[in-house]
Amino acid sequence: MLHKIAFSQIKGNSPQMASRILDLIGSEQEFFTLSEATLSARLGLKGRILSDDYRRDILRKAQEEIPFVENNHIRPIYFTDEAYPHRLLECDDAPTMLFTLGNADLNATHVISIVGTRNATAYGINFINHLVDDLASRIDSLLIVSGLAMGCDIAAHRRALHNSIPTAAVVAHGLDTIYPAEHRNYAADIVRSNGAIVTDYIHGTRPHRGNFLARNRIVAGLADAAIVAESAADRGGALHTARLAMLYNRDVFALPGRTSDHFSGGCNKLIKNNIAHLVESADDIIRAMNWKAHPAEGLQQQLFPELSPTQQAVIDHLRQHGESTTNALAAATGIAIGQLMALLVELEFQGLLLPLPGARYRLA
Repeated sequence: MLHKIAFSQIKGNSPQMASRILDLIGSEQEFFTLSEATLSARLGLKGRILSDDYRRDILRKAQEEIPFVENNHIRPIYFTDEAYPHRLLECDDAPTMLFTLGNADLNATHVISIVGTRNATAYGINFINHLVDDLASRIDSLLIVSGLAMGCDIAAHRRALHNSIPTAAVVAHGLDTIYPAEHRNYAADIVRSNGAIVTDYIHGTRPHRGNFLARNRIVAGLADAAIVAESAADRGGALHTARLAMLYNRDVFALPGRTSDHFSGGCNKLIKNNIAHLVESADDIIRAMNWKAHPAEGLQQQLFPELSPTQQAVIDHLRQHGESTTNALAAATGIAIGQLMALLVELEFQGLLLPLPGARYRLA
């Protein structure tokens, strides 16, 4: 394991490159024990990755990773392991090793990635909620993948948890931290609920922009299909993920929106440029992917659920003001913040509230 972890940290390494190197030198251990001259002769190349200093440095980092992995129940998955995601192996730039916390089956029969802007609107979140609800009730062996970011990502994870569907959060840093910090509790819930936190970075790696862009290849490569809920037209990680998914021959779907809506611009552009299928519901995905699905059951929804006085106070405030922060709700209703947080979760699970970025809520 020591030499596999170190070998996986070679800059630019991939399963294809790793396989070629191993075919020529025999084993990961040989890569670190042979002299630079011998390695260069066998591989027919020269470069910094063969230098004694470089190999010594990544081996030292791997030695530091071993106790972290063991003490924190991290599961390293090497590209030759049976548990390594077979879909990811199809991608030329896949990581040689994944570090996972949790028990999610990354080779589930049906895997979708749901991505979108950090500035999700009620329109996008409502779509994600209905999509995950419907897929959860109709598709067996389903895994929802996203990136644990604000907005659309966390909405996808939350709804998967609500439906007891495993979800994998792919992060852009080592597993000794969680970014954003506000999502620590959700990360813990994901691990406890047969999901997983996934990364290709060793501990001590801090998040920065380049890591997030690199992370997107895993979000795209793990899945059969990528769904973009909302995105601005000019930039964003969701558009980057969608383009990677297309390059990996994955099906891409995008939720259309009004041309005047800023965070529908990216989705409309993907559809217009024939990068993404237009998606309105789970039926569109099931049909395009040719998945076997259980028949949709007509759910008898309670139109006027009986509410407690405190729940009714929250509903009345939101009905009057449109949307509100938790602090404003607590001040307006006089409900203690701890009780209010539990109450908001209950109302969300009843389908009466939509959570928005910035600890804000509005009626569904």
